[in-house]
Amino acid sequence: MKILNNSMKVFVLMATAMTLTSACYKNKLADDQDQPQAKPVFHDYLSQDSVTKGSYTLIFTNYSPDFATDAGNKVKDRMIDAFFKVYPEEASIYNPKTAIKVHFNIDPSYTGVAETGNAIVRINPKWMLATPTDLDVVTHEVMHIVQAYTGSNPGWLVEGIADYARYTLGVDNAAAGWSLPDYSADQNYTGSYRITARFLVWLDKHVKAGIVKDLNAACRDNTYSDQTWKTLTGKTVDELWAAYSKNPAL
Repeated sequence: MKILNNSMKVFVLMATAMTLTSACYKNKLADDQDQPQAKPVFHDYLSQDSVTKGSYTLIFTNYSPDFATDAGNKVKDRMIDAFFKVYPEEASIYNPKTAIKVHFNIDPSYTGVAETGNAIVRINPKWMLATPTDLDVVTHEVMHIVQAYTGSNPGWLVEGIADYARYTLGVDNAAAGWSLPDYSADQNYTGSYRITARFLVWLDKHVKAGIVKDLNAACRDNTYSDQTWKTLTGKTVDELWAAYSKNPAL
C-alpha cells in the first residue's frame, strides 16, 4: 500500500477538487459568451422557495437584500409565473427530456443581466428591479437549459435560437420594449441574438417551417455543421442570407 505524506495528500485533494469543478461546468451555456461560467453563490441566502407544477420544479433562491423587498417579491412572483408558462412550452417543442428541476439564483455578485449553466440561472437583482417588465429574460435563459447542447456549436446560432424562442413564446416582450430589429445592410447572420433570431423567423415563414426545431435538434445531437443548412433547405446559409437581404420583410 502506498503511503502519502501530508504534502502529497494536499496536492491530491487540490487536483481532485479542480477536476470536479471542471466537470461541473464544462457544459455551460452563458447568455454572453464572454461572461464567466454560472457558479454557485457561497454565502447564505435570504430566502428560498421551491415551487412544483406538473413535471417541473423551480428553486428560487434570493441572495440580495435589495431584492428582499415588496418590489422584489412582486418581481419574483412574476418571474415564477413566467417560468411555468414558458418552460413547459419550450420543452414540449424543443426537448421533452430537458431538466425537470431548475434553479434561479438572484445573485448580487453577478454584474451582467443573466447567465445559465447546468440548469442554474444567475440573475442580476439590480437589472430586474430596474426593469421589472423584462420578464422574458426568463424565456431566453431557460431556453438555454432546454437546448442542452454539449458540443461545439456556433455561439451566434445558440443565442439566435434562444432569442427566437423569446420572440415566439415570450410572455410580454412589448412591455419590456423588446422586439426584433429591422434589417440593415451592415448586419450578418452571425450577428447573434435578435439579428440571428429575425433571420430564423424569416426562414421559418418563407423557406422551411420548423427549421428552428431542426437546427436545435442538430445542435443538441452534435450533428450540426455548415452542411446542415443545405440538407434542410437545399441552400447554404450564405445563400439563404443573400435571399433574406433582398426581401427581408417578415
